[in-house]
Amino acid sequence: MKTFALLALLAVPALAQFPPLMLPEASPEASVAQTVGLTKLSITYHRPAVNGRKVWGELVPYGEVWRAGANQNTTITFSSPVSIDGKQVDAGTYGLHMIPTESAWTIILSKESAAWGSYSYDPKEDALRVTVTPQAAESTERLRFTFDDPTDDAVIVAMQWEKLRVAFKVNVDTQKVTLGSVREQMRGLPRFFWQGWNQAAIYALRNGSDLDEALAWADESLKIQTTFQNLRTKAAILEKKGDAKQAGELRARALTIANEADLNSYGYMLLGQKKVDEAIDVFKRNVKEHPTSWNVYDSLADAYSAKGDKKLAIENYNKALSLTSDPDQKKRITEAIKKLASS
Repeated sequence: MKTFALLALLAVPALAQFPPLMLPEASPEASVAQTVGLTKLSITYHRPAVNGRKVWGELVPYGEVWRAGANQNTTITFSSPVSIDGKQVDAGTYGLHMIPTESAWTIILSKESAAWGSYSYDPKEDALRVTVTPQAAESTERLRFTFDDPTDDAVIVAMQWEKLRVAFKVNVDTQKVTLGSVREQMRGLPRFFWQGWNQAAIYALRNGSDLDEALAWADESLKIQTTFQNLRTKAAILEKKGDAKQAGELRARALTIANEADLNSYGYMLLGQKKVDEAIDVFKRNVKEHPTSWNVYDSLADAYSAKGDKKLAIENYNKALSLTSDPDQKKRITEAIKKLASS
């Protein structure tokens, strides 16, 4: 009776579809991402296996548009505008297709990114086409995409499968993207703090952008609060604009309001620039203004050590040792003294 009921049920057209089971895919989904400057790049794709088959020219025919993977579109996404082979590409998500041949491959970015494979590919929807030369590579069983050799403003996108590698370079105008991002960020919460305006001014100064805009940002920082840091930032901008006199005045003013940490950081910056005598002068000033701090003597000792004056270095390390109660600092300073004494 039960068997008859089951057969009868199977013979009746289904009133509702059964939910499919989730099972492993023959070509599993994968994704890879890379940040270049502030620009985020990502690729989503499915990874077919060689599985003993001849890939190029058979499984993937020559001269036909291929989805650069399996299943639905392989997609590539850029969070900011980029350029490929000198051609501009807007921010967004694109279907990534390829046309392989034995000697050259065409890379295609399509404005259609939600299609199934390349079956409905239409060249009218192309956002970009570039030609690249494939390279022989070590055997790779499952197709993979990688972002290779990233720098501050470029990265290589590479597809490798079977014994072939196909790559193209993506360039980013990181300075332009960053300045645009900074302008946008400064419309948010950072605009209410001197640090945000100062960071913006420093970035603009260091990256050769509009010095008038950098100066305006430094002035906004100073309006909120005058500090050692933003006075020196404005001084550096003015110096680059050719006003050495006002730059010097601002640096002198900055020193009059510097605290212990400010002077200490400034001194080590000078040491990093190999301006040892200038660093010593700054650390001496810190000792004079903060004579009960172990750290100022320790920093001055570091500077004398860099200069090669072991006597004054040991003298100041001993002073720092007498003032600190931190066991880790005592151990470090003691070891520094021993090293100098034995050298």
